[in-house]
Amino acid sequence: MIAKTQQLKAAFDEKLSAVQASAEIDAIRIEFMGKKGAVAALMTELKNVPNEQKKEVGQLINELKQHIEASMQAKLAELKKAEEEALINATESYDESLPMLTQEGSYHPITLVQRELEDIFTSMGFHIEDYSEITDDFNCFEALNIPKHHPARDMQDTYYLSSGQLLKTHTSAAQNTIMKKYGAPVRAIFPGRCFRNEKIDACHENTFFQMEGLMIDEGISISNLIYFMKTMLSEVFKRDIKVRLRPGFFPFVEPGFELDIQCLICNGDGCPSCKNSGWLELCPCGMIHPNVLKYGGIDTEKYTGFAFGLGLTRLAMMKYGIKDIRVFNEGNLKALSQFNDK
Repeated sequence: MIAKTQQLKAAFDEKLSAVQASAEIDAIRIEFMGKKGAVAALMTELKNVPNEQKKEVGQLINELKQHIEASMQAKLAELKKAEEEALINATESYDESLPMLTQEGSYHPITLVQRELEDIFTSMGFHIEDYSEITDDFNCFEALNIPKHHPARDMQDTYYLSSGQLLKTHTSAAQNTIMKKYGAPVRAIFPGRCFRNEKIDACHENTFFQMEGLMIDEGISISNLIYFMKTMLSEVFKRDIKVRLRPGFFPFVEPGFELDIQCLICNGDGCPSCKNSGWLELCPCGMIHPNVLKYGGIDTEKYTGFAFGLGLTRLAMMKYGIKDIRVFNEGNLKALSQFNDK
């Protein structure tokens, strides 16, 4: 089995090195990491290994899985960069003598909020990461302590693709990748667009933006989480904001909380944007579950951490007094341009 595992690693490395396009990566993932792939076959054979060798062989298989995941991510990033550069180089030239448009464009309000938050968290020692909008079941659910058939999956009506992958339902899908990339300690934020099959109304959209953040180090506690959230809100709104912290269930944190802010559109009186409650859920958060840390290769005996998922779309609604979430995706330039005076 040890020799077989080593041979499989060599076969994977050889195939990956021959890949010429990012679209070919998924076929390799299915071949080696799919439900009926080569690694799954190794795991099935593990039961036949003598007991005194099972620990060693099991560890080798886990190392192989981590090697395959990391190598595919790195190769995918390398190929996408090369493809983007090739596309840029192939673009037709333009006439520099053409007159400039008299009306300048403006940033989208969500872009403005995202950049402001990036500046705030960068000043607090966080670095910014990017993550694909298309991911897989493992990263979006299983690595976040949400196994198959877990009822928490019903909370997110997911868009699945014919390839077996899916559109990420939350920015938490990047957590496992970030942990494996940096280990511990780490401070990182990763903004991005998310997708859920929602019934669209004044406060729900099927396409929206979030910003995930995590901090992992020795001695991290809930006090650290509360400090960073309060600091962030005071910097964004430039004034005191009424907040409440209530228990919330999320499989990837324990304990988990819902951080709500008083609705700034109706000042707590109740309106369609806050479902007439006077409060708006803004930032689900909590201490990272030990299982999630283990999936990410973090030593749970030494490190703890917190994670939060900040709704950029809802934050932009509160900051700019936008009563209907659908404004962001309608492409109405007249409506969107009023939020930027640059």
